[in-house]
Amino acid sequence: MTKPTSGGFTKTGDWLDWYSNPSKPRFQLPPNAVDAHCHVFGPGEVFPYAPERKYTPCDASADQLFALRDHLGFAKNVVVQATCHGADNSAMLDVLKRSNGKARGIATVRRSISDNELQDMHAAGVRGVRFNFVKRLVDFTPKDELMEIASRIAPLGWQVVIYFESVDLPELWDFFTALPTTVVVDHMGRPDVTKPVGGPEFELFLKFMRQHENVWSKVSCPERLSVSGPPALNGEQHAYRDVVPFARKVVENFPDRVLWGTDWPHPNLKNHMPDDGLLVDFIPEIATTKELQQKLLVDNPNRMYWPEEK
Repeated sequence: MTKPTSGGFTKTGDWLDWYSNPSKPRFQLPPNAVDAHCHVFGPGEVFPYAPERKYTPCDASADQLFALRDHLGFAKNVVVQATCHGADNSAMLDVLKRSNGKARGIATVRRSISDNELQDMHAAGVRGVRFNFVKRLVDFTPKDELMEIASRIAPLGWQVVIYFESVDLPELWDFFTALPTTVVVDHMGRPDVTKPVGGPEFELFLKFMRQHENVWSKVSCPERLSVSGPPALNGEQHAYRDVVPFARKVVENFPDRVLWGTDWPHPNLKNHMPDDGLLVDFIPEIATTKELQQKLLVDNPNRMYWPEEK
């Protein structure tokens, strides 16, 4: 069923709506597992989409996110500000306020934000900001402005989440390594999985993590990275096999600095919309022992986002 976009907004023409009936995962998540990368869109009639947005999605509300969380078996969420909302974090903050302490947030902020606003966001559960370097999604923000923002959030103990594509890592290296916070990379820096896992491009990413212990990575979004695709497209029993060697290598080399998330409601996918239950079943393919699964899904995200609950 096609999902609506409310508030007088018109969905981007080739938009793929999130999957309404995800399967129940075969893989049972450990207690207190965290979906450490997800979003909400609108609803547009309550939380309007930003005038400068590059796309207009279908609505994907807090209640729908909570329903997915419970269906899949997660206990908590980390909600990342969606680019379609720009620097208006109202929809994301609404999730945090309604979550009974079971959600944290990653915001998008501008240089003009006040210290009081940052303090209010921290009290609501925000624990980081996102810097997006994917040119098709956002307009360029000067690096001096981003560095100023990073310096202002560092005393709060917040992280910087960075979203970029692997080919751009060399030119961004100096900026990333100068950030004064914990740095969390979205989706392993979007490696090209048609290239060798032992090749120079992915090896540079591993070197980035090896040399800088403040750098973490999300081993998420196989549906974004895969060329082989889900089972329905390739006839295989398991989905996204071509991504497994990359994600497994990151998990096994940096078991204490990895996170995982669904990326629901999967913005800007062009080829297919994933079944979130199958995405959960992807986890034991990349974290192959109970110890690695516990770190990836429970220990690491709770240490990062809920340290007060030790």
